[in-house]
Amino acid sequence: MAQATFHFPKDFTWGTATSSHQVEGQNTNNNWYAWERKGHIVDDHTCGPACDWWNGRWKEDFDRAAEAGQNAHRLSIEWSRVQPTPDRWDEDALDYYRQMVRGLVERGLQPMVTLHHFTDPYWLTEMGAWENPTIIEDFAAYTRKVVDALKEYVSLWCTINEPNVYTTMGYIMGVFPPGEEDLSPAFQVMANMLKGHAAAYHAIHEIQPEARVGMAINYRGMNPARNWFPPDRWVANLISRLYNDFFPQAATDGVMRFLFNRESVPAAKGTQDFLGINYYTRELVAFSPFAPNDLFSKRYFDPDSELSETGFIANEPEGFLEALRWGLQYDKPIIITENGVEDSEDSFRRRYLIEHIHKLWQGVNRSWPIEGYYYWSLVDNFEWERGWTQRFGLWELDVETQVRRKRASADLYAAICKQNALSSEMVAEFAPELSEKIFPG
Repeated sequence: MAQATFHFPKDFTWGTATSSHQVEGQNTNNNWYAWERKGHIVDDHTCGPACDWWNGRWKEDFDRAAEAGQNAHRLSIEWSRVQPTPDRWDEDALDYYRQMVRGLVERGLQPMVTLHHFTDPYWLTEMGAWENPTIIEDFAAYTRKVVDALKEYVSLWCTINEPNVYTTMGYIMGVFPPGEEDLSPAFQVMANMLKGHAAAYHAIHEIQPEARVGMAINYRGMNPARNWFPPDRWVANLISRLYNDFFPQAATDGVMRFLFNRESVPAAKGTQDFLGINYYTRELVAFSPFAPNDLFSKRYFDPDSELSETGFIANEPEGFLEALRWGLQYDKPIIITENGVEDSEDSFRRRYLIEHIHKLWQGVNRSWPIEGYYYWSLVDNFEWERGWTQRFGLWELDVETQVRRKRASADLYAAICKQNALSSEMVAEFAPELSEKIFPG
């Protein structure tokens, strides 16, 4: 086997990502708490204590991240804690978040703060949430409150996490709250989320001109199942444009492109200082005349792909390189705001991580403007409609006892972070079956 090391730039960012509802525990005032209580989660799971961060366990988890050589962490703010009712701000909650981001800085971890990560305050849900255009100013006011409180420690902001997933899962597939399956409100939500992002972007820069602000977009490769068949190419392109391109393109040129019409939003033009990409997998898309509710498509993983233990993710590292290449069109720095895989046995994860970091290096080596990478996630957490059935953490979590156990993939990622590189020695130690593939001799 060849002996070699793939080095990253000296100022490269290595971190992990989390979100408030998934790790804090006892968030009882948002739409997901209500959704869980209605039995919409696999096996009737509930978030419950999650990772117990609201009781202070963030300290030990941040220690683990710092000790593993990470230099950044992405976390989110729970809107329902900061603004529990329309007419009240909770200064104690803001102070708690201030302690958290200060704790990151004290440990040498740069905070990246996400303002909206799937959850809405329950009072906002009763008003129609993102279907109601009044949310745009509500979100801007909340943004101003949070940024003013945390600006001493935070200058890297993500306004909205995966607005394409929020819309698709909640308004087309119906598995996120509010559980609708209707394109009409979905398009309204997309429009309001874009306008909310733009309002937040301008609000942040008014308070903190030096800030860097963007969104985290879930990029999912949509490849024609039969490249020779024009209908497959047409439907794959249609879905990709609507799912992958809608938000970053509108934040670039201020134009929303729906299925059959366009709408100009001048305030959204030029409202991303970086492009956040969340990449997990890609899929094949075939034209299906009998599936109008799925935009006449049938989507599935390549039958030859290696799948994660619940079949949720196909290991497609080439799709990751495609995602990086796709991001170049927006002419902004690229940050991988999420990438990871579920694997309670921690064998598949090591292969997935090595192959994706290798593709990341290939992009960096081509002088693509890639600044950083955040693995999802630091510790096992509540995975939305899938509950506790999927384990993405570098650290295993026993939910009942809150005991953490380090997985081998945590040592692998620590080696990558500390050496700022992927080496043949790491591959030989953690996934020797990949040695010849990554380092052909």
